[in-house]
Amino acid sequence: MSAAVPDTEVVLQNGDFRVERLITAGTFELDGGSWQVDNNVWLVGDGHDVVIIDAAHDADKIVSALSGRNVTAVVCTHGHNDHVNAAADLAFAVHAPVLLHPGDDKLWKSVHPDFAYVWLHDEQRIGFAGIELSIIHTPGHSPGSVCAYAPELQTLFSGDTLFCGGPGATGRSYSDFPTITRSIQERVLTLPPETEVLTGHGDSTSVGGESPHLEDWIARGY
Repeated sequence: MSAAVPDTEVVLQNGDFRVERLITAGTFELDGGSWQVDNNVWLVGDGHDVVIIDAAHDADKIVSALSGRNVTAVVCTHGHNDHVNAAADLAFAVHAPVLLHPGDDKLWKSVHPDFAYVWLHDEQRIGFAGIELSIIHTPGHSPGSVCAYAPELQTLFSGDTLFCGGPGATGRSYSDFPTITRSIQERVLTLPPETEVLTGHGDSTSVGGESPHLEDWIARGY
């Protein structure tokens, strides 16, 4: 009997092209602490070619959700362990490169000391399945945090840079609150207000839904 395909939520569909969310569960570990978390893994593509955004916790579950489709790349929005801990096993399984901004090299090597990733850089474009993802470097949550913008889909994959309700956390090592708010103000909130923001954890939001609250976030300090 074949293994069951994990449930994925289709959040956007246009013909054969779709964006699917797969939720995986595990731990986030940093600075000696450990927290249980649910992560959004995004599968973006058509019936043939897919880019995976954030390989969290469970490579086997992600592979099953692909249903045999070709993986062009595994894009990591940042190097925290809960977003990359399945990346090496997944890359081996699907024969695809792992892409990460080198600003998070220390975080990556704390999880995968012997696995080489491919450098991801600001304004890099990743073409697949008839669309492009444009990489936006948005440091603050971590030095190498990025968002992936798909203008054809009016969609931004924000990782842990921007959530429904505010910026990603900046209370731990390698993070900085003024940096993340500057990244959000200058690189994210300048996108069209109708842009959907698909986050690394929890619910989605939009640029227009979050932009009025920037000054409130700065005043409260998180």
